[in-house]
Amino acid sequence: MQLYTKILIGMLVGVVLGFLVGPNSDLLPQHGVILGPKAQVVSQRGGGQPVPQAAGIERARLEREEDGWLYVRWTLRSRDVVRLEAQGLQASRGATHRGWVQRSPVQARTYSPLGQTLVDWTEWLGRLFLAMIKMVVVPLVFFSLILGIASLGDFRKLGRMGGMTIGFFTATTTLALTIGLCLTNLVAPGALMGETDRAMLLGSFDASGVTSAAARAPSLVDQIVGIVPANPFAALANAEMLQVIFFATMIGIAFTLMDKKKAALAVDMCDAMNDAMVLLVHIAMKLAPVGVAALLFKVVGTTGLSVLIALAAYGGVVLLGLLCHISFVYLPVVQFGARVGFFQFLRAIRAALVLAFSTSSSSATLPVTMRAVEDNLAVSNEVASFVLPIGATVNMDGTALYQGVAALFIAQIYGIDLTLVDQATIVVSATMASIGAAGVPGAGMLTLAMVLAAVGVPVQGIALVIGVDRVLDMFRTATNVIGDATATVLVARMQGEPLRVVSPAQDAADPEHGVEGVLTHPDPHPVHAEDDEENDRDARNAQ
Repeated sequence: MQLYTKILIGMLVGVVLGFLVGPNSDLLPQHGVILGPKAQVVSQRGGGQPVPQAAGIERARLEREEDGWLYVRWTLRSRDVVRLEAQGLQASRGATHRGWVQRSPVQARTYSPLGQTLVDWTEWLGRLFLAMIKMVVVPLVFFSLILGIASLGDFRKLGRMGGMTIGFFTATTTLALTIGLCLTNLVAPGALMGETDRAMLLGSFDASGVTSAAARAPSLVDQIVGIVPANPFAALANAEMLQVIFFATMIGIAFTLMDKKKAALAVDMCDAMNDAMVLLVHIAMKLAPVGVAALLFKVVGTTGLSVLIALAAYGGVVLLGLLCHISFVYLPVVQFGARVGFFQFLRAIRAALVLAFSTSSSSATLPVTMRAVEDNLAVSNEVASFVLPIGATVNMDGTALYQGVAALFIAQIYGIDLTLVDQATIVVSATMASIGAAGVPGAGMLTLAMVLAAVGVPVQGIALVIGVDRVLDMFRTATNVIGDATATVLVARMQGEPLRVVSPAQDAADPEHGVEGVLTHPDPHPVHAEDDEENDRDARNAQ
């Protein structure tokens, strides 16, 4: 069974388990209560004195329900005691308290403790898989990019590739935003949402963390200046991808200007390290089916059907926009620009697509995308190692389209009529904001806050869409990865490279290349530093 098939099975298992035994499943007893940020726990049903020990409590146990009121109890933990004593309240660890809270989206809602326990027990598998993949991203990009730049010889080719790459990503991001705004104006999903759903969404999700993080976001000028790392080692340690790309590019250029013998030693070391990182990717991918199952189990299990139904029209517009962007932008570029069959192209990068969908992280998918385009589409390492890291950081077409739809959707719900000038402002601000969006889950929420502020839409309206953000993030991340690979094959074709599609059978049969031929190398063997010296001595003796 091929790797991407195993991942698809893992995704299906995670989705099914999320609906059946997740925390919000209607098939399990709902004995737990989630207290909202505005919850008021009182001593008597319908009123009474507030219970001070409820301050800061997020989860409680349901004892009974009467006339829309929930009678809950909770036990104080050590951190609860510390928080309450800091407020001047008496508390003791292990003490149990009770009170009444009104059942509503703003105050409290029930969940399944059993489902939450299952999520807690399995979540670490998904986190472990993501950690293993992300462990490889920075060194793989660093060493691969150095190799690619050094092998160019004439680094003036770098300027041409960079211009084509940035130009392509900027143009497609603008097109994505235009498609999203046009569809939202036609469908008007905000007009389809009732007051009940609006109140539920505003009360169920807290957007204060997102808005405060967006307020601290650097300006575009600061982002441009920040590309040059003051401390390259700190950039590597903190995974600042644009800074890592700049530093690796400058080292690669320096190698082309150095003495050939000295540069060759360093390039050989980078080549060996790059091969080692590729093998680590193969090892990590062995965990992919289990990891993606755990990730999707948590996402689906904690989202809930009520949120999905309330935002069905909004989510449908986002998905339709992504499909239109893929069909009307990426397909012609791949088919006629790169002269590769589009469905063959998708088949070649299928492992990267399913991984992008399940992890919602362009950065985590980057190592697999690089292997796919190099081994399955015959793109050179020079092009792939340059275009794809930039794409994983800069190309956020799916995110930009989503932000355009979300901004207009929120404005429609609040009854704000955005003019053509306002919508043009959304296009410009979202294009600039998406360039700086990190390739990690949820980064689009931060840039959406800045887009809303640019057109005068209440930023707290993010709470209306945050409930399905993680679900839609999977689709838009897959779209971003298609865009990254599309730019890569286009630049490769414009560089005169002869592209070819490796069939699934060839991919699985080749032990040296492809994402299917993993860990089929000879048995591990000890490596000693003196081996090269002994081999050179043997070669001289033979002569």
